[in-house]
Amino acid sequence: MTEPADVSPTAEGVRTALEAAASADERAKIQQRMTDDRTEVIGVRMGAVFDIAKTNARMPLPEVDRLLDADAYEMRMVAVAILDFRARTKDADRAALYELWMRRMDRIDTWDFIDRAAPRVLGGYLLDRPRDVLFDLARSDDWLRRRTAITAAFWIIRSGDLDDPLALCELLAADPEHLVQTNVGVALREIGRVDRGRLEEFLGRRGADLSTHARRTALTALT
Repeated sequence: MTEPADVSPTAEGVRTALEAAASADERAKIQQRMTDDRTEVIGVRMGAVFDIAKTNARMPLPEVDRLLDADAYEMRMVAVAILDFRARTKDADRAALYELWMRRMDRIDTWDFIDRAAPRVLGGYLLDRPRDVLFDLARSDDWLRRRTAITAAFWIIRSGDLDDPLALCELLAADPEHLVQTNVGVALREIGRVDRGRLEEFLGRRGADLSTHARRTALTALT
């Protein structure tokens, strides 16, 4: 008997899997935290969304691109989670993952999409490359891009390279957007865990510019 040919995962298959896992209760919960009424909510808990992403992690990138085109929140979360899963693999085409993210930033438009994958997809790719793009993002008028810049820096900090992450914190220390400040605080906390002295020096100069939340988060590295 002939074995069936492998079928590549598709955006339509992801939609089918999400609808099978959906519930009205979960839809209501997610809709409560949506800020954009135009975003469709299927109603799938995040654990199931990530399981579906993991099952489809070898999806061709053109299909991931199609997921990002979707109006449904969960379909785009599957897309960014697939990018994250792929970036974790040794054989990842990191340039292709990075380029897809940068080309489709218009569709990566919630803070949790950024937090899910920016560290590995952007920060991981930029570990041994110039990081001018992060400084361009940090200077953007769009707070989502500024949050992307500092969140991507998490992976750079993890490698022990603190110069550019600290420079990004300098740019964003007085950022007026709470959802940028929260991740500036996280970046500073992680910097402090690598080099306590550099965090103390930064807080001595710029601590008053940080939001209360960011400053409190950063200080947890010193306790």
